[in-house]
Amino acid sequence: MSVESLPSAITPEQRAAARIVGFLYVIQMIVAVFGESFVRGRLIVADPAKTAENILGSERLFRLSIAGDLFVYTGVLVLTWGLYVVLRPVNRTLALLAAFFRIVETAVLCAATVNSLVMLRLLSGAEDLKAFEAGQRHAWVRLAYSTQGYGMAVGFILLGLGSALFAYLFWRSRYVPRGLALLGIVGSLLLSVVTWATIVFPGLRVLGLSYMMPLGLYEVGLGFWLIFKGIRAPAGAPA
Repeated sequence: MSVESLPSAITPEQRAAARIVGFLYVIQMIVAVFGESFVRGRLIVADPAKTAENILGSERLFRLSIAGDLFVYTGVLVLTWGLYVVLRPVNRTLALLAAFFRIVETAVLCAATVNSLVMLRLLSGAEDLKAFEAGQRHAWVRLAYSTQGYGMAVGFILLGLGSALFAYLFWRSRYVPRGLALLGIVGSLLLSVVTWATIVFPGLRVLGLSYMMPLGLYEVGLGFWLIFKGIRAPAGAPA
């Protein structure tokens, strides 16, 4: 589909959805960075006993990070709806496929987050768990955290695929600068491909979160662009 064959004007519904998407991208990034860097990054350490001690000493903060994750995943559903509304006129089939990827991703990530609640349960001192030694419970806490990580990896693969399709539609439509959309395509595919590769080649985990940075820059950049600039009509089309 060429630029000339796109809808001749941007509808008020598209503009409103674009603003919502922009705000959600920025807010979600702030909440996600808080939960990962300032909570789990500080509380979860290599020593299972120390991890248990850290979580119990900052239980309210750990619970806040769980609530923040669920807020982010709920926001992703609204964000996906907004992106679909904005990009549906460009190619409805691809926009729908991208939305499916993001919805399934969100379901996987929500299920993975249950492991954080399991960690709190194991450390709660509940009567039915007292038959097990502290060392065993601490090892299970570590296992639950690892299981959550595996679930997030599966979710990230789907996230990258859905995000790449949405970014491609932005690139095709020229609703936002093409350079920004290209960063989204590359960053999204990088997230999906590298995460997929770590399943086959676990040694790639030494990359840490570095391969996620291009997608993070794209989401923040797109968020601010949509907040302050919104989407623009293709060249030659009425605003």
